[in-house]
Amino acid sequence: MLLFGFNRLGRASSTIATPLLTSSSSSYRSTARRLIVGRPSHNVSRNVQQFNRHSLVAQRYKMSTVAAAQSFQNSTSKLAEQLIVDIKKELRSERAELEEIATYYFDGQGKAYRPMIVILIGRAYNRHLGQDIELSDSQKVVAMVAEMIHTSSLVHDDVIDSADTRRGKPSVNVLYGQRKSILAGDYILSRASQMLARLENEDILVVLSHILLDLVRGEFMQMSTKPGENQRFEHYINKSFKKTASLIAYTCKAVTLLSGANETQQEAAFEYGRNLGIAFQLVDDLLDFESSQSELGKPAAADLKLGLATAPVLYASSQFGELDAMIARRFSEPGDVEKAYAYVMKSDGLEKTRELAKKHVAEALNHISDLSDSDEKRALVTLAEMTITRRK
Repeated sequence: MLLFGFNRLGRASSTIATPLLTSSSSSYRSTARRLIVGRPSHNVSRNVQQFNRHSLVAQRYKMSTVAAAQSFQNSTSKLAEQLIVDIKKELRSERAELEEIATYYFDGQGKAYRPMIVILIGRAYNRHLGQDIELSDSQKVVAMVAEMIHTSSLVHDDVIDSADTRRGKPSVNVLYGQRKSILAGDYILSRASQMLARLENEDILVVLSHILLDLVRGEFMQMSTKPGENQRFEHYINKSFKKTASLIAYTCKAVTLLSGANETQQEAAFEYGRNLGIAFQLVDDLLDFESSQSELGKPAAADLKLGLATAPVLYASSQFGELDAMIARRFSEPGDVEKAYAYVMKSDGLEKTRELAKKHVAEALNHISDLSDSDEKRALVTLAEMTITRRK
């Protein structure tokens, strides 16, 4: 499937409501309750319908657009690949083993999802604001830093989770040990910090400073749970923002700030990234039940084995009360993982999780609807849609 396989797509409807799932609003809590018990709000249903409409529009375009789309995809992918090459240069060290560990996950096997989003939204805003469409050096640094922070978090996550594999190969902690892996993750973050300091842009530093704070807070949130059904879901969404969506949202905001965007435009970019990031995490948690180990590059049902109750489990608990006790004890008793997995597969938890992910994708599209029509904007739409259909 081509990443950018169509030529023109209509704008999102302006009637879509503003984001429903904000961490501090009462509308967030009421919407979360409706979703948990299986009664999506009217706005959620309408947003999902819009997502489906976008997909249908995309499918109508003729094959004559494929060559142009392929050319655009190739040029954008090459830019993302070059950023990975540049990251490896930044991670060079006089200590060969440190460099080897730090670059282990920059092997071309990742999706480069985050830098691709930053590249596309930066170019889309550059065009929209009448700037040179090509990314400035500062914007490229933001894209590189996005991937470096993400990769350092993977290294640290694998240590925390005592992971065995990542992307179908031995995890960094298995090959090099926990101590060296932690230091390598810290080294990646340190180099990213140096790159940001070289920009000498205080506004960018302020925006991106939120990311590391959110990552740490999100990791701590993942280690705890809440007693009530509604509280658990709110806790889960907040954790998903901090661990996954925050990085995408704030780098989208930073790269548009460098485009010369005003505060309203920066906030639109932030909301695109926030909703897309939450959708990505929802699908990730869905695939933990639906995909095979060969597709994921890690064991299936890995989250349950780590004691984590993700969206499919939380939805399933509204149908099978037996899950509540398992969630509270983090699936620690013999047979808990297998029983919980079976309950999820018998429930409508997977379907509801996918519907919620579609809602967030539709919301993300709404926030870029005012951008000038461009290849980059169309690519952002397609990238959002592929978040729902991906298998790994």
